[in-house]
Amino acid sequence: RRFTHNLRLAALLCINAGFINAAGFIAFKVLTTNITGHAALLAVSIASSGFHSASTVVLWLVLFLAGAFASAVMISKVGKEKAAAYTLPIVIISIIVLMVALFGHYSTNSLAATEYFAGSLLFAMGMQNALVSMVSGSVVRTTHLTGIFTDLGIELSTLLMMKKAASVSLKNRIVLRLTIILCFLLGGILGGYLF
Repeated sequence: RRFTHNLRLAALLCINAGFINAAGFIAFKVLTTNITGHAALLAVSIASSGFHSASTVVLWLVLFLAGAFASAVMISKVGKEKAAAYTLPIVIISIIVLMVALFGHYSTNSLAATEYFAGSLLFAMGMQNALVSMVSGSVVRTTHLTGIFTDLGIELSTLLMMKKAASVSLKNRIVLRLTIILCFLLGGILGGYLF
């Protein structure tokens, strides 16, 4: 894979992840890509004896994991070096997102429906995250930004501290991180606006 391949992958799927995260939050009050936040929510729910909330968050964590697992199995069965290996996960993600878009408005009357639709998006984002990680060799992550900001901070400090000209590799990593951040934000803005 070349840098341009990863850049295009990051741009398209980060816009998708930001879009789904923002629209999912507006519709269901759930951040559908924030597993770290859900782990904290689980801990708070357990500490405050909110066992229904805790069980819902556990389900969401398992659904994200199951999405990643399913995507990895599908890709591995076909062979990750083959372009067709990524078709089925992309089709499934698209179907899930389409179904939530078409029928998610029914969830406003029911907590169970809201939890179901939010869980469906978490499953889809788990699938997307595994797909992107496998196709890029874990270079691109599209559904969360904490590690991306950390990596960008390290790379910017490396750039600042260098005595000689920055390598192409370092510059490419910085451009990739900035693309991921900006495209996720762009997707979030579009998702919020279009919702």
